[in-house]
Amino acid sequence: MSFYTSLNWLKNAQTDLGVISNNIANAETNGFKKSTIAFSDIVAGSAFTNPKLILGIGSTVEAINQNFAQGPVEQTGNALDLVVNGDGFFTTKSAVSGDTLYTRNGAFEIDQNGYLLRGNNNRLQAFPTDAAGTVTGNTLQSVQIPATNAAGAQYAGVTVGKNGVITASYADGTNTAVGMVALASFLSPGGLRQEGSSNWTATGLSGAATYGQPDAGFFGGLMSGALERSNVDLSEEMVGLITAQRNFQANAKAIDTATQISQTIINLRS
Repeated sequence: MSFYTSLNWLKNAQTDLGVISNNIANAETNGFKKSTIAFSDIVAGSAFTNPKLILGIGSTVEAINQNFAQGPVEQTGNALDLVVNGDGFFTTKSAVSGDTLYTRNGAFEIDQNGYLLRGNNNRLQAFPTDAAGTVTGNTLQSVQIPATNAAGAQYAGVTVGKNGVITASYADGTNTAVGMVALASFLSPGGLRQEGSSNWTATGLSGAATYGQPDAGFFGGLMSGALERSNVDLSEEMVGLITAQRNFQANAKAIDTATQISQTIINLRS
């Protein structure tokens, strides 16, 4: 029995090392959220077993939990680099597949068609507004900045306010709001599915997204000209790495000891 108990933990230790290694590998990934592993014990017994004689037979991985605590903020000076200063996810939609993705990485840029996007053609979603920035509806739409305004003046720049209003400036000195960034929240963010590139998708475990305006209610305000870095603490991960390595070594030693005992018994019988 001791062989299988220790072997089971060796597998668990490998999983633990894998989670920690992934955290360390993404210490410089903007918007990345670290994961932690939770174990639970396994016992062997039935309803008729004396509770004083129930034997523990090791442990198993109960869950790999995501930690959505906010990471440190780095100033960049780029007006389209955005940070959610509090709760909420940016919402993007893939122009290729149409999938809705959620992210904390606010490194946006403008493509040749005027769309605000991040990563692989994922377009930022926003509430529609009038030219003054007042929200006119709840149906999300992709943010697109016109190359010229109604007077024919050329696009000159863009700013994003704390309240999420995206304002385009033109060469004739006029400013026009083109939308308000929509933030998403979830009843259980730990149930979001990781999709890579600091993106998540909703699942039955996370619940459906609830949308709101930045800097309103429990949603955080936006900070322009900055990015949210990974929330991985390298010092903490290194301690976890050492602990996982020691656990691995201890259980490997337990297997070695069980082997020696078995060999001794075999020698006695022979």
